[in-house]
Amino acid sequence: MKGTVLYHSRTGNTRKMAEIIAEGMERVSHTQARAMSIEEVDEEWLKESVCIVVGSPIYHASMSGEMKVFLEKMGKYGIAGKLGGAFATANYIHGGGELGIQAILDHLLVYGMLVYSGGGSQGKPVIHLGPVAIAGRLEESRETFELYGQRMAQKAAELFEKV
Repeated sequence: MKGTVLYHSRTGNTRKMAEIIAEGMERVSHTQARAMSIEEVDEEWLKESVCIVVGSPIYHASMSGEMKVFLEKMGKYGIAGKLGGAFATANYIHGGGELGIQAILDHLLVYGMLVYSGGGSQGKPVIHLGPVAIAGRLEESRETFELYGQRMAQKAAELFEKV
């Protein structure tokens, strides 16, 4: 089973957290995951992925402009019916991370993706919409981001793996 963590990153923070999510995905048996920048998308890999997590830095309480432009064209990758999720990096705790995540999820829903985060159903840490990491404190979020990737891959396996 393949998973993709797509991201846009100007400073490297979002890239780092995307890589951690991919590491978490790979902890699930039979899962191959890759983190990739929206500027360097492996189209074949993305089309074969059943779980796609999208992440963006937060600017002005929303996703980056580059991510918004990318999401508006994402339907060409055949993502309908696949499992999707979102994450963000922000400069401040109340910098709008949850708003950016919600905007990403809205795009995924419009394309017909199934969205998931685990919410409170998986216990602590509770990840309602998706995780947010704060610049300068990324390592504090490592465990949560890794666990998020693992939860996403587990749900994808539950939904899509043929047993």
